[in-house]
Amino acid sequence: MEKLRTVVNFCIRYQKTLGYSVVSLLTIASEQIFSSVAFRCPCNSWNTLYGCVFLLVPALLLFLLGYMVNARTWLLLTGSCPQEKKHCCGFGEKGCFYLKVLAPVTASTLVAPLTWIAVALLSASFYECAASGSSLIRHRVCRDIDELKACRELLEKVPCDEKAVGQLLNENSTSTVGLVSFRAQSQILGWLLIVTIITVALISTCISHCFSPVSYLQLKFWKIYLEKEQEHFETKAKEHAAQLAKRNINCFFEATNPPPFQTPSKDNWQKISLPYTFSKNNQYYSMIHKYANASRGNISTVSEGDHVCSALGFVDEAHTSEQAF
Repeated sequence: MEKLRTVVNFCIRYQKTLGYSVVSLLTIASEQIFSSVAFRCPCNSWNTLYGCVFLLVPALLLFLLGYMVNARTWLLLTGSCPQEKKHCCGFGEKGCFYLKVLAPVTASTLVAPLTWIAVALLSASFYECAASGSSLIRHRVCRDIDELKACRELLEKVPCDEKAVGQLLNENSTSTVGLVSFRAQSQILGWLLIVTIITVALISTCISHCFSPVSYLQLKFWKIYLEKEQEHFETKAKEHAAQLAKRNINCFFEATNPPPFQTPSKDNWQKISLPYTFSKNNQYYSMIHKYANASRGNISTVSEGDHVCSALGFVDEAHTSEQAF
């Protein structure tokens, strides 16, 4: 039992890292299945378009899907365009704030599409197909060959027929550099992309921690507080919902008027659902904490002195761990 508790605590502590790892592994597995089952290079004039579609379109779909399943996106957007407002969302006033909140969402959303592109480049099938039909590559390989049409047709057949490589080499030995290196080029680009992603992620994390408004131990306490707050919130929400449901059902079957029942108003729900902003003057650990202490819930999206801090993104994530839209 103690070992199980240790494993659970480890998963909770590193749930973000584990989540990214699972997403990456699933993306890798999907790419391998997709490339082996669905991908068949046409080996004609469609090579470039076909290869680029398989390389980039799934990455774009994963990027959009990442926004859809990220609960912080819906935390920011839900209720931001009420009907009584003439200007939807008030983007002119809140645009900078929205961008700051969505920046870390975008960073996390890029994990899956960049993983797809990196793995696809390492496997080289998509790139080889796209490059074999590229006009730039064609000019490079066939510039010293008299029969350009024949050279182009042979070049387009490279992903499907290894003999085409030999035929092109017989036509012109200088084509070795531009032709045989397709797979090598793709894999080099894949490794460069992986190194770039890891480097940017490391630098961004370091900068985020360097500009953290609070110390390491306070961050640790903060995360513990959010876990406990979430536990109490779920417990209280279930009790409150059960009592309200019981009262309404009793009134329905007994045909009586409902007794008074105190429940949070729409405005109060909206206030505790706002994206978190940090203030040095009043350091609240969550929007519920801020609501409970700030003039009986008199809070707004961004007060004077408040700012979005990337190092504190886990505050919103604590109450949006169940990702849905």
